[in-house]
Amino acid sequence: MKIAIQGIESSFHDMATRLLFPDTEIELIMCDTFEKVTECIENMSADFGVLAIENTIAGSILPNYNLIDASGLVIYDEVFLNIQMFIMALGGQTIYDIDEVHSHPVALLQCKDYLRKLPPQLKIIEGKDTASEAKKIKEGNLKGVAAIAGKQVAERFGLEILDSNIQNEKDNQTRFVLIGKEAIAPAENANKATLKFELSHSLGSLSNTLQMFTTFNINLTKIQSLPIVGKPWQYAFFVDVMFDDYQLFTEVTKVLKKAVSELKILGVYKHNVENTPSQLIQVLENGK
Repeated sequence: MKIAIQGIESSFHDMATRLLFPDTEIELIMCDTFEKVTECIENMSADFGVLAIENTIAGSILPNYNLIDASGLVIYDEVFLNIQMFIMALGGQTIYDIDEVHSHPVALLQCKDYLRKLPPQLKIIEGKDTASEAKKIKEGNLKGVAAIAGKQVAERFGLEILDSNIQNEKDNQTRFVLIGKEAIAPAENANKATLKFELSHSLGSLSNTLQMFTTFNINLTKIQSLPIVGKPWQYAFFVDVMFDDYQLFTEVTKVLKKAVSELKILGVYKHNVENTPSQLIQVLENGK
């Protein structure tokens, strides 16, 4: 099974993929950008993809919601990683020997409090992803350059850890979603969905829509708004909801379609804080 990720082996996206498919032979399609992940699925060079969607420190990765929506992709599953950040470099150096720190922009954001304490002349440079920047240091024998990544990256590329757990908050989690091109039947224990809707400019349209979830005992766990390109001062809303009764949820979506100007279900899946393996393989084997 070919799965596209942003980054390389040992990256956090790779770890998330292994959690979803611990017993499945995976061929990673390693991409430089999130956009290339969705492109690989669209052109069928990858069967599925794994995308980071939000972090407890950095917040939602809003462009990835747009990527899933614009590409017409579907969310099948989610998984959560506890993200501990480490700063690493070639051996024999200390943090005082470092002139540059490289990492993915989201990783740098998660460690901004630590980075502020470093000497002001030290350069902070955004790179492709956490693991790729560490690999570059090793292969180029780059002294005076450090990377921020997970501990597993330092172990893989033989770099020395200069400081540990440097993220702003010790309880730092990132949520990843498994995405694909084809709609499949939701898992029997599905209790979560990601929706996108657009509203008219009528007074109270947003509050009335949100009240509908409460009325039908559907828990709104997250809401994000993004500007609609070509429609100044109009917004699309991406929401996560949780429910106990899937049939009731489907009935609510029918009512919701009549209340909003556009509704799109981006995925129905199981809330997976336990990080149980994906049921996708089983679903595909059953021909659903």
